[in-house]
Amino acid sequence: MSTWRIARLVAAKDLRVEWRSRVVVNQVLPFAALVMVMFAFALDNTQLLTRVAPGLVWLATMFSLVVMVQRSFAVETADGALDALQVAGVRPGGIFLGKALALGAQLAVLQLVLLGAAIVLYRTELVAGGIVLLVTTYLAATTGLAFVGTLYGGLAAGAKGRETLLPLLMLPVVAPVLIGATRATEAALGTEGATPSDGWPWIGLLALFALVFGVGGTLAFGSLIDE
Repeated sequence: MSTWRIARLVAAKDLRVEWRSRVVVNQVLPFAALVMVMFAFALDNTQLLTRVAPGLVWLATMFSLVVMVQRSFAVETADGALDALQVAGVRPGGIFLGKALALGAQLAVLQLVLLGAAIVLYRTELVAGGIVLLVTTYLAATTGLAFVGTLYGGLAAGAKGRETLLPLLMLPVVAPVLIGATRATEAALGTEGATPSDGWPWIGLLALFALVFGVGGTLAFGSLIDE
């Protein structure tokens, strides 16, 4: 089978597992919502919350990403499913792309919830002309996060203490996404007088990040899970 067909099958499998287990709905979404509420209580200043809302949304996304990646690869390693795929000769690039696609779809749902929470809790508003920038930011950032999460999830899957190793490896790497997505979202929401035109240069950073880790992950995933 082609790499893309393998990717579609792996993504469909991961999404079926999530649909039946409801881990994202029952655990990750409440966790992310709780993080947003805790931010609101900790800062306790409407003007400050409105100003930092874009960064808080992406911080909550990063924390939730760790939980989602750990869950995704725990399913694969619990019964040796990942090893079975390798023994069966399934292309590692297809596995990587499929798991990244499923992770990206779950992240997209999570981010819609977080954006809604920011509008309700932090009283953020979308400026005119910011919708296209916001959608582009979320697509580019979600793609990059899905690739990084899948790559480092595979790297840590077979390691001892992977629950603590994964965030130590992954969170420093996603710092460019946190910075770029926050700045672009600020421009889309008009934070502190920012305009949508201020956000487009950051889209280039997010797109480059996604491209590098997408290509690199597709090529290197097989070697990583072999180790």
